[in-house]
Amino acid sequence: MLPFGKTLPDDTTNQWRYQLDQFVKAHQSQLAALTWGFRQEWADTDNSLGIDLKPQPHFISCSREALEKLNHQVDNQLQEILGILDGHNPETEVVIIAIGEGQVKLIHFEANPSPPECFKNFGADFDGLIATLETELQQKVALT
Repeated sequence: MLPFGKTLPDDTTNQWRYQLDQFVKAHQSQLAALTWGFRQEWADTDNSLGIDLKPQPHFISCSREALEKLNHQVDNQLQEILGILDGHNPETEVVIIAIGEGQVKLIHFEANPSPPECFKNFGADFDGLIATLETELQQKVALT
């Protein structure tokens, strides 16, 4: 059981998840814009936005095939994540898969304003948005 509150977990295996939660809370609109922008680039694929924490945090493309293969390797422990990916509405929701040291974390929230609207607000310099978010991510989230 995880205790409620905003205290940093004592064990290092959980610190990155807490740090990532704080990063997401501070950057919801930008992340919504990012997921919508990547969705436009990947229009003909089943790819999802991911965050790989190794060697340093950076955004990646997660193919459905790779996620299904990983799910099979871990005895279907990612089945719920695959279900959320299948059922989410990209017009209103943000879904990002974070991959840490032997762990996976799902980031899932309803964006307000919507991802398309956030993209209108932040997407003019999409490459700059990616660079800025990755820099912030690297400063805020670390596997220790």
